Amino acid sequence: MKAWKRLIRRCLVRLRRVLRGMWGRSYARWRRSIQIRVVATTLLISALVVAVLGVFLMQQITTALLDAKEKAALLQLDEGLGVVQQQLVAASSWGADKEKLEDVANNLKARSGPAGLYEVYIRDTADKFYDGFTTNELRQQSIPDRLRREVAQDRIGTPERTYGRLSYIGYDSVPGLIVGTTVGRFELYYLFPLTQEQQTLTVVQRTLVGVCAALVLLLAAVASVVTRQVVIPVRLAAQAAERLAAGRLEQRMKVRGEDDLARLATSFNDMAANLQEKIGQLEELSQVQRQFVSDVSHELRTPLTTIRIAADLLYEHRDRFEQAVGRSAELLQNQLERFESLLADLLEISRYDAGAATLDADPVDVRDLVLRAVGDTEGPAERKGSRLVLQLPGEPCMAEVDWRRVERILRNLLVNAVEHGEGKDIVVIVAADRDAVAVGVRDHGVGLKPGHAHMVFDRFWRADPARARTMGGTGLGLAISREDARLHGGWLQAWGEPGVGSQFRLSLPRVAGAELRGSPLPLVPPGAELARTPFAQLETSD
Repeated sequence: MKAWKRLIRRCLVRLRRVLRGMWGRSYARWRRSIQIRVVATTLLISALVVAVLGVFLMQQITTALLDAKEKAALLQLDEGLGVVQQQLVAASSWGADKEKLEDVANNLKARSGPAGLYEVYIRDTADKFYDGFTTNELRQQSIPDRLRREVAQDRIGTPERTYGRLSYIGYDSVPGLIVGTTVGRFELYYLFPLTQEQQTLTVVQRTLVGVCAALVLLLAAVASVVTRQVVIPVRLAAQAAERLAAGRLEQRMKVRGEDDLARLATSFNDMAANLQEKIGQLEELSQVQRQFVSDVSHELRTPLTTIRIAADLLYEHRDRFEQAVGRSAELLQNQLERFESLLADLLEISRYDAGAATLDADPVDVRDLVLRAVGDTEGPAERKGSRLVLQLPGEPCMAEVDWRRVERILRNLLVNAVEHGEGKDIVVIVAADRDAVAVGVRDHGVGLKPGHAHMVFDRFWRADPARARTMGGTGLGLAISREDARLHGGWLQAWGEPGVGSQFRLSLPRVAGAELRGSPLPLVPPGAELARTPFAQLETSD
């Protein structure tokens, strides 16, 4: 019994998954396809309109058919009244025997012809012991009591009519129209079966349903054809735009005719041509700029080496010079170091621009790289009044990385945190899972304004241009760090909020060349979202 329950439960779960998948795919197609939405909307609206018109037409046909039947019934009733007046009322003033009533009723019934268009019921109200006569074994209960009372109360001969069920002895009941009136002391009723009318209405109803269904499908087909003529060019334009966005600048649309869609294609082609021209110009300008930076950086190395030799000589003998000259030698030494750092960064950027950067990956414990980077930054952090707090896992965090580049990333992040940490604690967190390792550098300083998390990795960008650098940065550190992270197939991401601080997260795959699918460390520090809503989160690697 338990096995059967488990089997049924599994089948229900599988059925639910299948239905959920079908619903998801259908909903996705509904959202993505204008043609499906237009056809479905047209189908729904046309179905409602056709249904309303069908009901209205059916009511009109039914009313017209029944009105014609009532008129024919009243005419037949008038004819029967004349016969009853001549053969029953005028013949006897005291009453009529049963045979006479039956003869008159059968005579009136015979006038309906072999098709039997109606039945007749005659009753002599003066005879309390005989309840009248009906033709063709029709039950007297077929005449509703309400109609009997209305006919009995009417003494001026006004016909009364109603609809009901005609019940026969030995046969099934059928719908019918019943008309009746009084003539003297006699009550005369004509009962018309509506079987033929019901069959006619059934045929008409089925015909209307078929015609309405065909009309709805025809409208849906027309809407599909018309919509397709509009959707296909729009779809082609969307595909061309996607290919254009993917970098295929030669992509163009075919121009057919002179309508609005043709003008759209012409405008798209003009836009694509202008865009291709502008991008080509920008690429040429960027290439010239990169080549200029690369050439200048390399050409500056030779005179810088000569200046460095002379500056070192002056710096070594600064004690023999006057105080002002010795101070100038110290300033020259410091600025040369800064210039060499800037030149080294420019050369590194030029290598990335030229695609000449290579990765020399080896298995390394990321914790060791963090400790070395923290050791290099402890001096500047102490001068700023910041304390470096490490949160390292107890077990090794091995990953195949280029340790020089990763250590440079960590130093740049730590220097940036010290620069903007306002003397508060800086937390360095290391986390790892089966596929990736991550390092987070969290400061509690000025933070980042909305949108700055995207711009912080741009070259020479500064959050506050009026803010002076105190640690001699070149403005290229985070840009180079982002390129180093991308070279590893990793992510370098930033989060920040004014007054709360910022966090930079470096995520790297454990195996060189593997695809990074996630990070073991959250980008937003725990508890930071409770202080205030974070303004910016951005993955700069994508």
